[in-house]
Amino acid sequence: MAMFDSVVVTCEHGGNEVPKEFAALFAGHEELLSTHRGYDPGALELARRFAKVGNWPLHFSTTTRLLCDLNRTFRKEGHLSEITESLDEGTVDALVWAYFEPYRTAVEKEIRDLVHDERRVLHLSVHSFTPVLDGEVRNADIGLLYDPKSPTEVAFCDAWHAALNAARPDLAVRRNYPYLGTTDGFTTTLRTIHEPEQYAGVELEVNQRWPLEADNAWQELQAVLVATFQLALNS
Repeated sequence: MAMFDSVVVTCEHGGNEVPKEFAALFAGHEELLSTHRGYDPGALELARRFAKVGNWPLHFSTTTRLLCDLNRTFRKEGHLSEITESLDEGTVDALVWAYFEPYRTAVEKEIRDLVHDERRVLHLSVHSFTPVLDGEVRNADIGLLYDPKSPTEVAFCDAWHAALNAARPDLAVRRNYPYLGTTDGFTTTLRTIHEPEQYAGVELEVNQRWPLEADNAWQELQAVLVATFQLALNS
């Protein structure tokens, strides 16, 4: 029997758009917006591909993470950027209610409704990471982020990792890298709401050199990721 009955796909950093009301605030930061600080290149394209193949619900944002990070807890470190952290409290509250709360609430409701219907939910949160951070080269192509204490998450990532290794042994696939799956994030929050038997949250991290450097290779990698995900889902 498959581990999960339902899949929900999300992409918190799908674009680098700046809402009109904050355009003046971002004047002079156009270059920063185009970097990994502004969004996750390739992530939304890949998330759409996952959602399409399974006809699964997809939630995404194309507002820059430099406004407020939808994958970080409200007012925790990293939720606001150096551009927005100096805003007055009223303005921060307004942008949170306009962008952060609607996104998080919609995803939480989707998952809550599925759990209420006694569905076992796998939440796939799609991201990409910069190849070099603070001078350090990230030595991975793919990262699978999860909670090592969750048996369902461990079992699924075991299966996905094995499928990836079989399909593309040339890829460097690492677990809980370049970040830990238990650090502050949307999946971490949702784990506190639902039991491990009801909800599993896995973050997929893809090295941005794939979407930024080679189109054909990137298309092939997306196909492999989707196909191996399906294999793991049905294992």
